[in-house]
Amino acid sequence: MTTIQWFPGHMAKARRQVSERLKLIDVVIELLDARLPLSSRNPMIDEIIQDKPRLILLNKTDLADQAITDQWIDYFRQHDLLALPIDAQSGKGVRRVPELCRELVEPVMEKRRAKGMNDRSVRVMILGIPNVGKSSLINRLAGRRVASTGDRPAVTKAQQWVKMSEGLDLLDTPGILWPKFEDQLVGFRLAASGAIRDEVLDLGEIALFVLAYLSLYYPERLQERFKLDQLPQDWIELMEEIGRKRGCIAGRGLIDYDKTADILLRELRSGKLGTVSLERPDDQFSIEMMQIQHME
Repeated sequence: MTTIQWFPGHMAKARRQVSERLKLIDVVIELLDARLPLSSRNPMIDEIIQDKPRLILLNKTDLADQAITDQWIDYFRQHDLLALPIDAQSGKGVRRVPELCRELVEPVMEKRRAKGMNDRSVRVMILGIPNVGKSSLINRLAGRRVASTGDRPAVTKAQQWVKMSEGLDLLDTPGILWPKFEDQLVGFRLAASGAIRDEVLDLGEIALFVLAYLSLYYPERLQERFKLDQLPQDWIELMEEIGRKRGCIAGRGLIDYDKTADILLRELRSGKLGTVSLERPDDQFSIEMMQIQHME
């Protein structure tokens, strides 16, 4: 099984910059992928931001299973963290962000007032892994295009301040991954979501992970989308069946696995397979269940 790792050099620099600028920040927005909240959380974040007030935003809720997203909101609440589901592309839920940021920093502002100091803009840092939608969120909050967006991870390479009209100053930062995924399921989930560049991945293995996971939690989505009467228990056979259905035939009538994997991942990421969450608070999925084999 392939070990998934991806840590571009600018991310190490970004981590240092975040730590240096944190003293200027009032509240941290931690932007997560609603489809895989824990896997899209950088475990270094707690160490970096320490006790700064934090607002968790679960982005891309339009692609996630709403019932599972509700479970995640309860999960974070149980850990004394405020989580808000949003969709930065459509703007759903985003209007509440400035209000919640001001509420989180109000105790600090009260202390400033007690010292005779005037109120000032709330300084917010937005942190998140690549391709989680930070630039789209900033543009939505600002009401104008101030940050570059793209469907490829690691578009943002430098920090920038963005002034807001609602009393917020936003500090954008590049997406930060961590040097090593201790749990390989984290790597597979991130890869399936598009957070890691496809060029550095074995898309066949990622597609097999997706098939194994969807077969467990969303079998009806696979059957409906690919017009399958039943799902083979062997993931290779399932991929071959999907390949045949989509005409992914190479020479001598063999299945083109690369093309099949590409179709599956594109349809998952675009929502054509329906609203799918790739991680649950009580997830029963494991590496052992995947039974992934290298495709020769």
